[in-house]
Amino acid sequence: MDIIATLAEELGLKKMAVQAAVDLIDEGNTIPFIARYRKEATGGMDDVALRALEDRLAYLRNLEQRKEDVIALISAAGKLTPELEAEIHAAEQLQRVEDLYKPYRKKRMTRASKAREAGLEPLANMIIMQVATKCTALEAAAEYVNEEAGFDTPERALAGASDIVAEVVAEDAENVADLRSFTEGTGEIVSLAVDADEKTPYEPYYDFAEPVRKIPNHRILAIDRGEREDKLRVRVRVDVDAAIARLGSRWPRRSGVFAPVLDAAVADGYKRLMAPSLEREVRAKLTVRAQMDAIKVFGKNLESLLSARPVRGARIISLDPGYRTGCKVAVLDETGKLLDHGVVYPTPPRRDVAGTKRELARLAKKYAINTIVIGNGTASRETEEVVSEFISESDLALRYTIVNEAGASVYSASALASEEYPDLDVTTRGAMSLGRRLQDPLAELVKIPPQSIGVGQYQHDLDQVELARTLGNVVEDVVNRVGVDVNTASASLLGYVSGITPTVAKNIVAYREEHGAFTDRGQLKDVPKLGPKAFLNCAGFMRIAGGDNPLDATSVHPESYAVAREVLNRAGVTAADLAHGGIPDIEKRVGSVSALAGEVGCGVLTLLDIISELEKPGRDPRDNAPEVVFSKAARTLDDLEVGMELTGTVRNVVDFGAFVDVGVHQDGLVHISKLSRSFVKHPSDVVAVGDTVKVWVERIDRERGKISLTMVPNK
Repeated sequence: MDIIATLAEELGLKKMAVQAAVDLIDEGNTIPFIARYRKEATGGMDDVALRALEDRLAYLRNLEQRKEDVIALISAAGKLTPELEAEIHAAEQLQRVEDLYKPYRKKRMTRASKAREAGLEPLANMIIMQVATKCTALEAAAEYVNEEAGFDTPERALAGASDIVAEVVAEDAENVADLRSFTEGTGEIVSLAVDADEKTPYEPYYDFAEPVRKIPNHRILAIDRGEREDKLRVRVRVDVDAAIARLGSRWPRRSGVFAPVLDAAVADGYKRLMAPSLEREVRAKLTVRAQMDAIKVFGKNLESLLSARPVRGARIISLDPGYRTGCKVAVLDETGKLLDHGVVYPTPPRRDVAGTKRELARLAKKYAINTIVIGNGTASRETEEVVSEFISESDLALRYTIVNEAGASVYSASALASEEYPDLDVTTRGAMSLGRRLQDPLAELVKIPPQSIGVGQYQHDLDQVELARTLGNVVEDVVNRVGVDVNTASASLLGYVSGITPTVAKNIVAYREEHGAFTDRGQLKDVPKLGPKAFLNCAGFMRIAGGDNPLDATSVHPESYAVAREVLNRAGVTAADLAHGGIPDIEKRVGSVSALAGEVGCGVLTLLDIISELEKPGRDPRDNAPEVVFSKAARTLDDLEVGMELTGTVRNVVDFGAFVDVGVHQDGLVHISKLSRSFVKHPSDVVAVGDTVKVWVERIDRERGKISLTMVPNK
C-alpha cells in the first residue's frame, strides 16, 4: 500500500503536502508548530487536519505492519499461497487482515481440531464438495471410524467431520464478512430488565429494541452502563433462519446424500461459532463508535470552554458555597493574586445573612471589588440569593456570575495546588480557582485533568487512554493558538506549549525564579533540557512582553525575524512601534504581498501571518468569544413560567441536546429537536460551550427540579 497516496485520497489533500506533513511529524515536530509555521510545506493544513492525518497515518502504518506479521506467521506454518498473500496485501482494514488470518491462527483444542487429528478431514471434504456416492452418509463415514480417538461409530465419525465443516464455514473470511454485514444491517439491539420491578435510571431500556444501524450513540452508552451495573440483559437479535439461509447459499447445492449433513453443519457453524462471535463484534463496534463520538464531543466542548473570553480587569470576591462549614471566600486582584480570604455563613444552619452582607461590603470597599463569583455546587442557590440582595441594597458598582466548579476540588486537593500554595487550606485554594476561572479560564483549567472538567457525557465509561490523549491534544492546540507569557505562565500551562515537556516546564519556572524575568527568547536555550528541537517547536508560542526585542512579544517565530524586520523597514517603521499597539495599515504600506514574498525569500502564507501579527501584536483569539453573562438579580425555579424568554449560557453539549444556565441552580435542557426549526444532526452543529443563547421555558418539573427549554420561538 502506498500510504502517502492513500492518505492524500482519503483526506482530499495533495500528495506533496501529505508527504511533507508526514516527514515533519516523523522529524519530531509538533502538530501546533507544523500548523502555524510550516504552512507552505503542508499547503496550509490546520491543526484539525493534521491531527486527522496523524491518526490515520498511525492506523495505516499499524495495518501494514500487521500484514507483514500475519504473512510471516502463515508462511512459517507452511500454508501461505501467492493468492492468500495477495489478498492480505490488498486488505484495507485490520478487520479484513484478521479475518484472513483466522483459519491459520493457533487456537486451543476444538471439536474440529480433534476430528482432524482423528483423520476425519477427508470425510469433511466429501461433505463440503457434496461428493456423489451410491452409499449413505453413514456408510461413507464408517470407513473413517477411529476407536482410539473416540470416533468409534459411524455416527460419531460423521459428527466429527461435520464439526470440521462447521469450523471451515465459520472461519471463511468471505462468509464472516458477509454475515457481519447482514448482522449490522438487519440486527437489533435488545435489552431487558434484570428486575422489572426495580426503579433505576435504565427503565426506558427495560423492554427495548432498536436496529443496530439506527441506534444513536448516547443510547449505546446508556445500555452498556446498565449492563455493567447488572440492571439490563443485552443481546443482538438476528433472524437466525435468514442468516443460515444466506450462509448456506454460499455453498454448492446438490441433492446427494451429504446435502442434509452440509445443511446441518452450516447451521451449526452459524449458531455455535459465528453468531456469538459476530454479536460480540457488533456490540464492541457500537461501543467503540459511541465512545469515539462521545470523546469527540467532549473534546469539542473542552475546546469551547478553554477558548472562553477572559474577563480582564476583574477584581473578584470568589465564593465557594457550602452549608455546615460555611461559604469559603477568596479575594483576588485583577492578576489573580490572593488579597484576602475567610469564611461567611449565608446558608443554613447558621444563615448569618446580615453578617455575610457586612463582610462582603467590607471586602468590596477595601479592595475595590467589581465582580463576585459564585460556584454552582452545593448551596449555590441560597448563596446567590444573598449576593443578589446585597448588590441591590448596596451603592457599589458590582456584578456577579455563576461559575461551573467541576474539577475545582480535584485541583485544590492536588499535589500541584499544595506546591503552588503550601500555606493555604484546600477550601481556600478551591475558592481561588473559581475566581481565576473567570479571569483566565485557560490558565486555570489547564491545572485540572481535562476529564474532570465536566463538559462531556459518560466520561467514566470511555476509553480513558484515548480520552486523555484526545483531550490533551485539545488543550495543547488551544494553548498554542493563544500563546503564553513565559514570565507569568505556570508550569501547568507551559507544559502544554509545543515541544515542552512537564519537566522542561518546571525548569523554565525554576530558571526565571533564579535569574529573573526572561528578556529575550534566546534565553530559553539556556534552560536545562530545552534543546534545539524543543526551542524550534516552542519559541513562536512563548511571548515576552517588555523584553529587549519587541518581536518577542508577537507570534512571529525567531527564524523569521529577518523577514519581519524587512517588512517593518518596507513599511517605514521600526520594531519599537509594535509596542504602541501595532501597525494597523502595514499591509497597505508594503504593497504586493506576493512580490514581497519573492524578494525576501519567504512563503506567501508565512508572510501573511507575519503581516497579520505586526498589525496587532499578540492578539488573543479568545477576544472573539462570547462575553460572559453577568447577573444583577437572582432567579429561582419558582420565578420561571412556561413561555418566559431568558438569556443563558451553554454549559454542556451532549448527543441529545444542550444544557443551558439560565440563572437558576438547575441547568435547563434544550433537546436536540428544540435547537432549531430545521433538522439538527448533532447539537454541536448549532451551539458550543460558552455560547450566549436566547431560550424560552417550555416545561417545568418543580418536583424533580428539571427545566425544559427551547431555542425555537413560538412565532
